[in-house]
Amino acid sequence: MTTEKSAPAEPSPADGAEAAATIQPRRRGWLVFLRDVLVIILIAVLVSLVVKTFLVRSFYIPSGSMEDTLLIKDRILVDEITPRFGGYERGDIVVFRDPGGWLPPSTEPARPPVVEAFEWVLSLVGLAAPDSDDHLVKRIIGIPGDHVVCCNAIGQISVNGVPIDESAYINVAADDPASKESFDVTVPDGSLWMLGDNRNRSADSRFHMDQPGKGFVPIDNVVGRAFLITWPFDRFGMLDFHHDVFAGVPAPESGDGDE
Repeated sequence: MTTEKSAPAEPSPADGAEAAATIQPRRRGWLVFLRDVLVIILIAVLVSLVVKTFLVRSFYIPSGSMEDTLLIKDRILVDEITPRFGGYERGDIVVFRDPGGWLPPSTEPARPPVVEAFEWVLSLVGLAAPDSDDHLVKRIIGIPGDHVVCCNAIGQISVNGVPIDESAYINVAADDPASKESFDVTVPDGSLWMLGDNRNRSADSRFHMDQPGKGFVPIDNVVGRAFLITWPFDRFGMLDFHHDVFAGVPAPESGDGDE
């Protein structure tokens, strides 16, 4: 008996068409998936940009000038939109750009472009705050028109003739006045008088009265009002503006802010 060797079966054209039809949907499926992921990422970045530009920004605290309200390396959220409609009040804690001469020139070496780009991307989603070192954070003591004087016989600052008790938030020794530096200023229109809560370790409005801005901060320089500590988690919580401290302060007299 002889055994006949059969030739290998050749795939029919129909089989090749079926295989190609199976591969093509798979490829299209991956392309659609990648497209959807890119669209989602793009939308997230755009939303983050809108939020950062118009609503909320993240900053970290680089110094101890606001202790014990804010500690070094605390991360805070800043409300940019509410003050634009309601303005600022005495007691608000605000972040603002250097009016000029408040911050020393940067001595940090230039970082690689890759690092800068990576931090910029993180800042879009609030995970980094690369411009924190170019900003300051202080508490508003005087608004436009206010007459702010330091200090009375028991070491209190007076606003429009009314002494204010700041013991709830300032960081000074028990027998120290609210400020060891005396001042008598009237806040001009469009400006604010700012002090740090850590009064003996804050280079604030008091220390820039000899500069062209006379220690006042233009409202246009204010980024927004800090309202929440987000990091570290054990300090997570809303910030207290202590508006009650200024509840008895009368409105400034007409014309006081025109200087």
